[in-house]
Amino acid sequence: MKFDFFSERTPPLIGVDISSSSVKMVELTQGSKGGYHLQGYAIASMARDAVVDGNIVGLDLVADAVKRAWKLLASREKRVALALPATAVITKKVIMQGGMREEDMEFQVEAEANQYIPFPLDEVNIDFQVLGPSPSSTDEVEVLIAASRKEKIEDRVAAAEGAGLKVLIVDVESYATEAAYTLAAAELPKSGKGRTVMVADIGSVMTHVHAFHDGQLVHSREQAFGGNQLTLEIQRRFGISGEEAEIAKRNGGLPESYESEVLQPFMQSLANEVMRSLQLFTNSTQYNKVDHILLAGGCATIPGLAALIQEKTQANTLIANPFSQMSINPRLKQQQVIADAPALMTACGLALRRFD
Repeated sequence: MKFDFFSERTPPLIGVDISSSSVKMVELTQGSKGGYHLQGYAIASMARDAVVDGNIVGLDLVADAVKRAWKLLASREKRVALALPATAVITKKVIMQGGMREEDMEFQVEAEANQYIPFPLDEVNIDFQVLGPSPSSTDEVEVLIAASRKEKIEDRVAAAEGAGLKVLIVDVESYATEAAYTLAAAELPKSGKGRTVMVADIGSVMTHVHAFHDGQLVHSREQAFGGNQLTLEIQRRFGISGEEAEIAKRNGGLPESYESEVLQPFMQSLANEVMRSLQLFTNSTQYNKVDHILLAGGCATIPGLAALIQEKTQANTLIANPFSQMSINPRLKQQQVIADAPALMTACGLALRRFD
């Protein structure tokens, strides 16, 4: 069964990122002077246990959050692109004979997939994309194969359809981040050309680390660390509920001791995690340094965090904003867009799929 991880040119669609704590949507259109225009975006929070380890556990809760996000977006567009966590997708690059017909290539892809997918083929969706000529031979091409368990895809599709939306594309989160990175990198000197850049996407439960060299993704990993740790510590320290802690974390109103006793230690831990990821990357690859770090995810905008990470890592550290070069819908507040932008990397990358 083929599924559109890599579908061709598509009609307008909304990028929908279903994470462990919220549903995020981004709608892009063509800008008047070329380039992209941010038409709108929305973030709807979700019950804590609706998505666990990237798996949808509470389908109704997720569908409800998707519905609320779409209402907030106030768009008439119902076609969407979703993404699977990288852990739910098996990818492999293979070399094939060039000039093959599509159906012959599909047949060979299935034969290749059979060798490395640990599930029966009727339980998975497979797609492939020709990346270009093989580095070693002009007669051969490099092909990327992606496969995922059908149930992982069906759960996400069901959540979107439960909210009345139509899924056109299922992508992979790391590819969506890669697409958004090309926009966020515009804020780096020479757009990061010839340099090694690490994107640390700090979510509520997981931190996803992607390293790029000269614009190409060269390394990805994830670690269990995120903003939830701060929420739990606020709960514990001040004896309030998870919901109250989440609101207080965003809007303030906590006792004076919060800053020094809770927030600062959390920021130090976060900076240590980013430093550890950087060291792991440089120790396990051919790249011996990171020139720039882009912070993404909900924690990226904590005041002083970028400066702390820069001090610890000695790498120029900025907050990611994939919308920095776009025209913005006047009904959106510019300051709010800048504050929310780091958390919208995946949704933005998915929204770009309409321009593929």
